[in-house]
Amino acid sequence: MSYLIYAAAALAEIAGCFAVWNWWKLGRSTLWLIPGTASLLLFAWVLTLIDTNAAGRAYAAYGGIYIAASLAWLWAVEGVRPDRWDFAGAAICFVGASVILLAPRGA
Repeated sequence: MSYLIYAAAALAEIAGCFAVWNWWKLGRSTLWLIPGTASLLLFAWVLTLIDTNAAGRAYAAYGGIYIAASLAWLWAVEGVRPDRWDFAGAAICFVGASVILLAPRGA
């Protein structure tokens, strides 16, 4: 379940940042900031749904998922296929996030 929450958070964060990118870097309308802001607020809320008592640990595990999701966005939305180094780096990060997320911890 945590992976789905992280994936939803990543999608919301990337979409929000992409909206700001479109406004700031590509000169698009400031109206891009409305869905961008909403998406970033959604991201922050969704990330609080992770079942942990340590925010830093939730954020650390999220980092690996975010990297993989960013490369998926690069390919699906921007039409740029990640190369083998992108895939290798994302795999390493995903493994690291999984170690943090799935480590056996006492109550």
